[in-house]
Amino acid sequence: MIEHLKELKKAGRPVIGCFPLYPPLALFDSLGLAPVVLWGFKSDLTETPQSDKHLQNYTCSVARYMTEFLLSEAGGLVDGLFMYNACDTLRNLPEIIQKGLDQAGRQVPLFHIHVPMAPPHQTDAGGYLENEINSLITDLEKTFDRHFSSYAFQKSIARLEKLSRLSLAAEAAVAQERLDFYSFAKTAHLAWAMPSGPQADITADWLDKQALDTGHPDKPGIILSGILPPPDSVIAAIEASGLRIAGNDIASLHRTYAAMPAAVTDPAAYYRDFYINHYPCPTLLYTGDRRLSVLSEMCRETGAQGVVFVGEKFCEYEYFEFPYLEKSLREQGVQTLMIELAIDDDAQTAPHAARIEAFAEMLHSGTNTQYLIPNT
Repeated sequence: MIEHLKELKKAGRPVIGCFPLYPPLALFDSLGLAPVVLWGFKSDLTETPQSDKHLQNYTCSVARYMTEFLLSEAGGLVDGLFMYNACDTLRNLPEIIQKGLDQAGRQVPLFHIHVPMAPPHQTDAGGYLENEINSLITDLEKTFDRHFSSYAFQKSIARLEKLSRLSLAAEAAVAQERLDFYSFAKTAHLAWAMPSGPQADITADWLDKQALDTGHPDKPGIILSGILPPPDSVIAAIEASGLRIAGNDIASLHRTYAAMPAAVTDPAAYYRDFYINHYPCPTLLYTGDRRLSVLSEMCRETGAQGVVFVGEKFCEYEYFEFPYLEKSLREQGVQTLMIELAIDDDAQTAPHAARIEAFAEMLHSGTNTQYLIPNT
C-alpha cells in the first residue's frame, strides 16, 4: 500500500487518506483528489511502535495499522484526512492522530461528516446528512482551491459504477473457480485505491487474463463474511479443504460496491441515498435489521451451504451480531464457522486451518448438525 501511495503522490493529485469504511470516493475524485481507504498496511508495517504509544492493545488491527502509518514518516504521503463515525474506535482517533502529527511538526487538514445512525423509518435525518455533504464540499474547495463540477461528478460516478459491475463479475468468476479468491481480493483492494480513471480498465484487463479455466461448482460453497478478507494462509486452507468461495459479505469487498445509488447531479442527494440505503453493515447501525435477510438471500442465490465469519478481534460491531446471525442461519440449514484474527495472528493460523478442515468435512458429509466447532 505504501508503494502505491508513493506512485499516487508522483502523479500530482492531492491524496486524501480516508478512514474506513465507506467514504464518498466519487466526490473526492470529481474534485481532482486521489482518495485512498487506509487499510491494507499489514504487509508494510510489521510492528506498531508509534500506534502502541497512543492506543490500547485491545484496539482492532485496522485502527492500529492506520494510526501507525499516519504517525510514521510514510504518513507524509497524504495531503488530507477524511473520517466519519464508522465505529467507536475510529471516531475517537482524529484527536490522537492530530496530537501525534503536531508533535512531529506535521499539519494535515482533517475533513469529517457525521452520518446519523437512526433508522430512517424512525426519524428522517436525510436533510442533516445532505447539509454535512454540502459543508464537506465547501471545505474541500477552500482547502485545495477546487471548484465542484456536476459534470465531473457524473463522470466519477460512472467510473465507479463500471468498477462495481466488474468487481461483481470477478466475484462470479471466483464462485465458479475461474479465479482464485486471493488474487481477486488483492486486485480489488488495489483497484479501489486508485484514481478512478484507470481503475476499471485495470480490473477489466485483469479479469480477461485470469478468468480462463473452468472450475468445479459441485464443491460445497461457502460465504466469507467479515471486515477484511482472511490472511493468505486461511484462504489457502479453505481452498485446500475442497470448499468453494461462492460469495463474500466482506466490508472491504462486497459491502463496498454491491449497492450503488442511482446517478444524480446533486452530490448531497446522491450521498443521502448512498449512506441511508447502503448495503447492510453493522458499522451502519440503521442497516442492522437487513443483515440476516441479505445473508440468507446470498446463501440461496449462490447455493452456499455454510458461512465463515472472519472476526476482526475487538471489532465490537461485528461481534454483537455474530451470535444472532449464526443461530438464525443454522435454523435455516446453513452451517456456520467463526474464526477470530488479531493483529499478530497472520503467522499463527494453523489452528484456524484445523477448524476449517473439520468444517469442510461436515459440509462434504452433508451433516446438518447444530454444534459449534470450538475456537482453539
